[in-house]
Amino acid sequence: MNGQLVHMITSTDPEVRNRALDAFCRTASLIELLAECADLETFRHTSDNLYERVRALFFLYAIHRFHLPQKPGLQTRGLIPYGGYTHLLQRRFEEAIEVFMAAQSQDGPSDAISSALAEAYHRLGFQTLADQVRRSVRSVRGNQWMFRIGHPMDQPLRVRRELLTRSPEGLFPILTETTPVRMDLSHSGWSDIFFLGMDYPEGARVLNVSIDLAVHGRAPVPCPPVEAYFRVIDEPALRLASVDLGQSAEITSLAEVFDFARDYLGLLKAALISAGIVPPGMEGAGERLEDLLMRLVGPGHGLEVVSKVNGIPKGSRLAVSTSLLACLIAACMRATGQTRSLTGTLEEHERRLVAARAILGEWLGGSGGGWQDSGGVWPGMKLITGVLAGADDPEYGISLGRLLPAHHIVELDEVTE
Repeated sequence: MNGQLVHMITSTDPEVRNRALDAFCRTASLIELLAECADLETFRHTSDNLYERVRALFFLYAIHRFHLPQKPGLQTRGLIPYGGYTHLLQRRFEEAIEVFMAAQSQDGPSDAISSALAEAYHRLGFQTLADQVRRSVRSVRGNQWMFRIGHPMDQPLRVRRELLTRSPEGLFPILTETTPVRMDLSHSGWSDIFFLGMDYPEGARVLNVSIDLAVHGRAPVPCPPVEAYFRVIDEPALRLASVDLGQSAEITSLAEVFDFARDYLGLLKAALISAGIVPPGMEGAGERLEDLLMRLVGPGHGLEVVSKVNGIPKGSRLAVSTSLLACLIAACMRATGQTRSLTGTLEEHERRLVAARAILGEWLGGSGGGWQDSGGVWPGMKLITGVLAGADDPEYGISLGRLLPAHHIVELDEVTE
């Protein structure tokens, strides 16, 4: 592999490593780009470095999507093999790439095949990152069990007794969780995104503060803008609702929980999975949701989880979705005895567990955010910094940095007026 793009990925010289892909591709010929693609394809299979593999995948995506179609000599018409398309729909991206590459070898490169390869490489890049997020989150203390559960009878969680005691009116109590949102005082420049923060942790840092909100003149005091509610119901189902979106669903099968494209309740589903109520290891297990709920809460009962965002407009830049996800996860953890206290402030190790699971939930749902967005789980002002992976970290040898950053809550005596 003597390709210039492979050298760009592996070089330790910042002048080479940080070159723009477009600068090379703009002047390269069709033959040169195809040769570079062949080198990148071989390289991504042989490199044991996560960052290098992912960068190679996104290089391949960009070349096939944006650069090859502009080169003279590329066929503008072509056929996309149905078998590869089927693999793509079923998220078997490696198999799809093999089929598309075979078609390219047989019929020659074309705009159609490049379009199909671009889609497969793009999705495989994010799947590779998501798989590493799963491995990193799995290794966090307190998470390992979730990925080993494949049968309802193995579920160790139980809904706390306090939430199973009916009121005189016959209703189950409602557990309420509220969370502030984070406002960044210094922009992280996206250095906290999983992929970037783990490749250059020393450059990943942000100062943010947890804030409550109120509309001036309407409310006497600011309140936490994100709320989650959890209660037991007299039906063996999962009842999910988003008050602000006006959406609700009653789920009766495990497959529906893992179907994020089915409705607009993907955030609530991701919270249930990340909190271990429906363990991620049960995806595709073919078991009955009713059996899992019976283990969690008893025969004939189910769970209702409701989310509510109080009047924050879209595009607020306050990381509302991540704060809501963390709020939902915290409520589910409290309800199932995964925190020391049913109410009150979370302990430090509990906050870190919530943050790790929120990262998992974001990648499950497809948003793939960074770690600073869950800053609202920590109170007050805090400095959040990336950390180099040590020998005891699961990321050691895979990436330079670890998944979770260090959080330092800034005390008043540290702030200069």
